[in-house]
Amino acid sequence: MPAPGETPVALPGSNASFSWKQARDLFAALDWHPEAHPAMPDVVANGRKPDVRACGSCHRVEGTGGPENASLAGLPVAYFVQQIADFRSGARRMSGAERPSTQAMLASAKGLTDDDIKAAAEYFAKLARKPVIKVVESDTIPKTGPSRLFYVKSPAGGTETLGQRIVEMPDDVDRFELRDSRATFTAYVPVGSVARGEALVKTGGSGATNACGLCHGSELKGFGDVPAIAGRSPTYIVRQLWEFQHGNRSGGAGAPMQQTAERLSQKDMIDIAAYVSSLDP
Repeated sequence: MPAPGETPVALPGSNASFSWKQARDLFAALDWHPEAHPAMPDVVANGRKPDVRACGSCHRVEGTGGPENASLAGLPVAYFVQQIADFRSGARRMSGAERPSTQAMLASAKGLTDDDIKAAAEYFAKLARKPVIKVVESDTIPKTGPSRLFYVKSPAGGTETLGQRIVEMPDDVDRFELRDSRATFTAYVPVGSVARGEALVKTGGSGATNACGLCHGSELKGFGDVPAIAGRSPTYIVRQLWEFQHGNRSGGAGAPMQQTAERLSQKDMIDIAAYVSSLDP
């Protein structure tokens, strides 16, 4: 990843240009495609120092997010507001050590005003969800390595065994690190996981869980105040199933999801995520 210099950088498909220094600034959302969304409220575009990061910086201006956080595009307003309340109260937390992205989210949530939350919720609810993830079943994958909060292909090349994992990587690391909402990802999943996940999602797997469409809609694109899950990041889906199972998402609609996740094995979670993420959002 380049050093945070001040030289403007351009990206294909955009008339804008921003520097790597600007990309590191979490109090200014880089707007590569201003024609593609309504006017941003100030909390989305700039946040408020010292603790409220610009929502559009981490979650991207078009709400597409990344493997390290969540996609916000199209979330129901009531659901968005409830999640911020849960972050603030401690009803939504991490079961393991807090990652830097989680720490930033918790600090931002505590500093938000009610007007900030309403403005951000209404902005992201208006945005259309975009297909940015390609799910690929494979026994072997490109050799990987960590880059800050996510994985990337090793510059040395080579391959490695996937095993019972999901590995999700940006197709163009620089584009993602420059916070372009159009950055795409490939998620490698175990062979056969999509079909196994489809059975679990549609039937509940003979008591392993509940059919997801009962709450999330027949196409998993949301229903009422229940969010869409089709086409979401598979690593995000697995993290949330794990947190529901271990009681670390206990607010709002947490109780039904805790019951849904309580009997799932780790393999079940991977299979469900593989299928759900393979769907058109």
